[in-house]
Amino acid sequence: MYILQCSDNSYYVGSTNNLTKRIEEHNHGEGAEYTKHRLPVKLVYYEECFNIKEAFLREKQVQGWSRKKREALINGCHEKLPELSKKQVVSTGSTTTSNK
Repeated sequence: MYILQCSDNSYYVGSTNNLTKRIEEHNHGEGAEYTKHRLPVKLVYYEECFNIKEAFLREKQVQGWSRKKREALINGCHEKLPELSKKQVVSTGSTTTSNK
């Protein structure tokens, strides 16, 4: 599972069994449609997984995260991840939290 930073400072989360080749593909416009229009991209984070199925599941998990939570992962601030998983909900003047 990997995270790329695109030229517009957005993040792209993907998975592959050959990271070097996949990043080359992205930077040659052969990757995802999303990155094709945001070149160049650079690798900012990756995790090795046991198999491609595990990598794909982790990719889907991280894709659902907020930008701040992804940046905490990228920056190695793992202690911030639980707090960033809580979504602030404001209703009738009171604030409640719920887990994502």
